[in-house]
Amino acid sequence: MGWPILKVLLVGVTFLGCLYPLVDLSLSGKTRDQKPNFVIILADDMGWGDLGANWAETKDTANLDKMAAEGMRFVDFHAAASTCSPSRAALLTGRLGLRTGVTHNFAVTSVGGLPLNETTLAEVLQRAGYVTGMIGKWHLGHHGSHHPSFRGFDYYFGIPYSHDMGCTDTPGYNHPPCPACPRGDRPSRNLEKDCYSDVALPLYENLDIVEQPVNLSGLAQKYAEKAAQFIQRASASARPFLLYVALAHMHVPLSGSPLAAEAGGRRLYSAGLREMDSLVGQIKDKVDLIAENNTFLWFTGDNGPWAQKCELAGSVGPFTGSWQTRQGGSPAKQTTWEGGHRVPALAYWPGRVPVNVTSTALLRRCSTPTAGRPERTGPFRPSAWGGTRPSTSPVEPEPATGASAPSGATSRPSSLTWRRTWRKPCPWTGAVPSTRERCPASERLSQGSSKTSPLTTSPEQITARTPR
Repeated sequence: MGWPILKVLLVGVTFLGCLYPLVDLSLSGKTRDQKPNFVIILADDMGWGDLGANWAETKDTANLDKMAAEGMRFVDFHAAASTCSPSRAALLTGRLGLRTGVTHNFAVTSVGGLPLNETTLAEVLQRAGYVTGMIGKWHLGHHGSHHPSFRGFDYYFGIPYSHDMGCTDTPGYNHPPCPACPRGDRPSRNLEKDCYSDVALPLYENLDIVEQPVNLSGLAQKYAEKAAQFIQRASASARPFLLYVALAHMHVPLSGSPLAAEAGGRRLYSAGLREMDSLVGQIKDKVDLIAENNTFLWFTGDNGPWAQKCELAGSVGPFTGSWQTRQGGSPAKQTTWEGGHRVPALAYWPGRVPVNVTSTALLRRCSTPTAGRPERTGPFRPSAWGGTRPSTSPVEPEPATGASAPSGATSRPSSLTWRRTWRKPCPWTGAVPSTRERCPASERLSQGSSKTSPLTTSPEQITARTPR
């Protein structure tokens, strides 16, 4: 793969073409023939106002604030969704949930995941000779081929979904508080409605469960150690690398670490924020030590804070909304209000990314037409439903059973988590109507005699419908 094409793919898929004009990817001297390393750190349920560089009231993010001063801070960056799975799917594919079909969170009972005919950033880089690793929360399917080890990652260490979706021996702090896993032959617990089942939360290393239930109080340090080891080994191999770190912070339950145990109330959240900041600082220090001049480090969040968790939730900063101020309600996670998807974002690459720059450019994760196309020369990977179109298809997938609603309620799983519904384009315009739309009457009259179908119409004849 040529370096110019790789640049388009990387920036297009990961940062959706928005950061490309802001980052100097032109290489010179001894780095001209080197491919850059990429480290992506994704916080969970972190509010825009949880970053000290964004909000003066926050005093708990010294390392992140230092990274902002040494790089670029984006104050108008928006996640692709206000819940976990859709946002993460967009980050790894560069495509919105309307395109991938990932519009809700996957549940413990979900049998599917990110559709198998979607191409991830890790798969693109793997084909380009990169060593790829992921550490942390996956939440894009945990059965069979949906596991991260089959989605482009050479190394994986982490949990398959959110750490409140299984019991642990160290439950941490949550609203409502959930009990620890039952021991021995004790009967099943009388669970609160917001607590998950007795299935203990597993910790994976590649395909093996290395700990179950997970000890949450030591998870952050394990992530830091594994990230440092991966960077060290990848650098020693003389190959470029991608490291994707999806943190457990600041999702509830907040860790019962010694740092957090000394605090209470709002101070408990601040302690967790400092623990997360320390973890990010350790990863950044390792990058600076091993591969500073050739590594692009990106930090952001998956969605806004979980306001229903009260003092255990983060800050949206000034984005509370006049409606919420007068009428009440949440402007944060699980909503389309600005606090639900406006998240912190930092870029760091010494010598390439401008230093101490604040950008007010409106950025978001979105679909990029260049992503994945130059290398689409081989057959597409078979999918669970068989006979699928390429991921560039204008035909929209629809969620089926097995995905959880934002409230956490789950539907009864079927043999497939996702299904495809083929909709015939209107014969003259080529537009693909939604399930609630119909072609204009003049076009419906000609549908009976039209030979046009989604399988025979050329890409030039088909235009993807604009989402409402």
